[in-house]
Amino acid sequence: MTDNKKDEFNEEIDAKAEETAEETAGSAEEKEDSGKEKAEIKEDVKEEPEEDENVKYLRLMADFQNYKKRVEKEKKDLYAYANEIIMNELLTVLDNFERALGHDDGEGFKEGIEMIFKQLGDVLEKSGLAEIPAMGEDFDPQKHNAVMTEDTDEYESGKVSEVMQKGYTLNGKVIRPSMVKVAN
Repeated sequence: MTDNKKDEFNEEIDAKAEETAEETAGSAEEKEDSGKEKAEIKEDVKEEPEEDENVKYLRLMADFQNYKKRVEKEKKDLYAYANEIIMNELLTVLDNFERALGHDDGEGFKEGIEMIFKQLGDVLEKSGLAEIPAMGEDFDPQKHNAVMTEDTDEYESGKVSEVMQKGYTLNGKVIRPSMVKVAN
């Protein structure tokens, strides 16, 4: 609180105290009471502005806490339902697998499974998944996980000679490196 405001409050207190003193003019007992009342009024007036500020701060703090809770809930909902679109697309692939497994017709069965495999690959590719090219490429520790080395005339030293497990990126970020053999 600035000094000017304090002075204004003190002047108001004094004015109210004088009014109270004039109203309660009378016996000495009344005058003592008026002195007590002056002190009480001074305390009441001093507390009111501070209480108003405290109430403002409490409300502001409560609003901020509510905002934090709301943002946290929105984050949880976002994480919980972030994959909803891709899951709905994968459900059609799952349905097709169930239908294919219900009909075992030899050669037609293999073609059906290949079609479903392609459908699954298309859904994942549309969602940002991409296979990491590895066979015959230079070994890159950022994209490849070398589990073995081999001597071969087919590939130069430092090239990937066999892919043991494919690696993938999701929107440009490596989510699983390729497990490879590297030529010596």
